[in-house]
Amino acid sequence: MQTWIPNYRLALIATVVLISGCASMSPEECRTVQWHEQGMRDGQHGQPRSRADQHREACGKVGVSINMQEYEAGRSIGIRRYCTPENGLEAGRLGRSYQNSCPPELEGRFLDNYRSGYRVYEAQQYVERLDREISSKEQSLRKTEDDDERSRLRSDLRELDRRLRHARDDVHQAERRLR
Repeated sequence: MQTWIPNYRLALIATVVLISGCASMSPEECRTVQWHEQGMRDGQHGQPRSRADQHREACGKVGVSINMQEYEAGRSIGIRRYCTPENGLEAGRLGRSYQNSCPPELEGRFLDNYRSGYRVYEAQQYVERLDREISSKEQSLRKTEDDDERSRLRSDLRELDRRLRHARDDVHQAERRLR
């Protein structure tokens, strides 16, 4: 037997799910958290200091206060593990955003590598975008029977092929600069 749920109840359930999904921590996590460990985790993931405010808001709703001294001590350890040149390169290559979380003494080398890695990421994204565009044009070419349209599509494909060759060269050059 199928259970019917009125629309307003579905809306209420969806709202509760969305609101709870936006919190930085669940009520259960707030009740059991070790603030030093949470700070370390946040730091290792490159979270900015403002992440503590999100935890404070989420946990305040269930009557749990954040221990800022413990949180900051853990975050200090975690952020130093995150803000390495190697991590900067990896974060950039994966296209992750940088949230200005590294301390000034570590930020320079992290950002240099991050930017280099991000250039590779952007070049790879451009190649993928061109590949998708070429596939779309080829599909259109197969479908159309109009000679003028076919001619225009072939011209577009030649231009896209030229741009794709250059884009692949750019990826290769960006990767070589990393070495």
